[in-house]
Amino acid sequence: MSPAQRRPLRIGNASGFYGDRFDAVREMLTGGELDVLTGDYLAELTMLILGRDRLKDPARGYAKTFLRQLEDGLGLAQERGVKIVANAGGLNPAGLADAVRELADRVGVPVLVAHVEGDDLLARGGWGEGVLTANAYLGGGGIAACLDAGADVVVTGRVTDAALVTGPAAHWFGWGTESAEDLDALAGAVVAGHVLECGTQATGGNYAFFGGLDVRRPGFPVAEIHPDGSSVITKHAGTGGVVDVGTVTAQLLYETGGARYAGPDVTARLDTVRLAQDGPDRVRISGVRGEAPPPTLKAGLTRIGGWRNEVVFVLTGLDIDAKAALVRGQVEDALAAAKRRPAEVRWELSRTDRPDADTEECASALLRLVVRDSDPEAVGRVVSGAAIELALGSYPGFHVTAPPGKGTPYGVFEAVAVDAAGVEQVAVLPDGARVLVPAAVRTRVLEPLDAPQLSPPLPVGPTRRAPLGLVAGARSGDKGGDANVGVWARSEEAWRWLAHELTVERFGELLPEAGELAVTRHVLPNLWALNFVVEGLLGEGVAAQARFDPQAKGVGEWLRSRHVEIPEGLL
Repeated sequence: MSPAQRRPLRIGNASGFYGDRFDAVREMLTGGELDVLTGDYLAELTMLILGRDRLKDPARGYAKTFLRQLEDGLGLAQERGVKIVANAGGLNPAGLADAVRELADRVGVPVLVAHVEGDDLLARGGWGEGVLTANAYLGGGGIAACLDAGADVVVTGRVTDAALVTGPAAHWFGWGTESAEDLDALAGAVVAGHVLECGTQATGGNYAFFGGLDVRRPGFPVAEIHPDGSSVITKHAGTGGVVDVGTVTAQLLYETGGARYAGPDVTARLDTVRLAQDGPDRVRISGVRGEAPPPTLKAGLTRIGGWRNEVVFVLTGLDIDAKAALVRGQVEDALAAAKRRPAEVRWELSRTDRPDADTEECASALLRLVVRDSDPEAVGRVVSGAAIELALGSYPGFHVTAPPGKGTPYGVFEAVAVDAAGVEQVAVLPDGARVLVPAAVRTRVLEPLDAPQLSPPLPVGPTRRAPLGLVAGARSGDKGGDANVGVWARSEEAWRWLAHELTVERFGELLPEAGELAVTRHVLPNLWALNFVVEGLLGEGVAAQARFDPQAKGVGEWLRSRHVEIPEGLL
């Protein structure tokens, strides 16, 4: 049967991060038909965690949870003829592949195991002082080569999240990168992969319009991918959650930037994506166009950035501002008298209290102190001692949420570009043979697109001041130190209003934390969506914990809570 005649590839996801629902592998293997089951275990913070694991034991550096999930998952997958593809190899895919083989021998399930390597660039050097991990984001070519060689289980190091789908799809349909048709098909698979990568975020998890939906235990998503790269996003019958145009739109906007979504296999044009409801819990993705990938790969660097400490003072009842001023002044005096004041000292008063509250917790506000320095001594006893010594001599009702302790190290993530031709992706096949996966021959330098023409604005009419979230959904996330906030409308009329109302200037007014930062707005008319990228909102990335929401997960919901003048017809 030729690739064009092959039936759709049915590929599911069982993990969106290291620590996701443990039972998902069993649920996905027993809940319905699959050809491939994927798992995404890596994130910027995960690479730092695995890097510290590797320092303690060079034989580690991979996601240990994956092995425990395979203790019964391996046999279930073999019984059902399902291939398993996961990036759980982290910093040691060869070590994880060996561990899977040992597990297979122990549980008596004969499987062929392969792995992909070449992403680890740490040995190259030249990254600067203190770099703990340096990994290029590889594409799906190595995965495809392993599957072509008959592998039942493929584990990788750092690949793009979408590569877990593009690799199996390229293997299944025989796609290359030589023709425009194959680039379009690969781009469609990238979009499907981006929808699947975060697990239940595509099936109602973390969804802006969750009211009225059963999202207590959403099922994990499945993509039915067709030979032309179009797909249908769905889930196993009988599982919780929902798959509709809204949930898929939300995930499409998550942690993306402009309309050109670049990857090592192909650059997918997000402005060409079309979504349509295809029945209950089924959304069709079509029309995706692809372009040659850029000549560079993204590489992620992590390092220990310094030391931090944190104390949260609880302020209860009356005179909250005065109590905060008292304890802040006392701590500042102690820091000024110390041998060395921490390089960074930040205070934030969160007014979570309510007047005349019927519980103590509801009557309390939180004053958060965060300090950072390159010297652990500067954030250790100096800070914890200053806080504890005030226990009997500060504001009435003094207490803290947890006893302050020593400082802890924090991490820094940095994204850099490396020449794709200089990174050797290697597929290590089940028989041990090593196959070099060539970089893309055709490349295209990434350039921004011209802003698309907007629909005409709604006619002027009466408005009512109300939360933006009554007419718009949002989902936000992190990319290094930047945050993205995707906002979408659920009707054409709401889109016509949103596209003209939510400018960069208005965005900065509604979110003052972003007001003095560089903000770029990307317009995606097919999705009735806007995507804002806020540079530097997260400092040096999630591991640095520069703000109380270090991954910007709640920024979109903060935006939706802001009040604006909305046309009454939309309400």
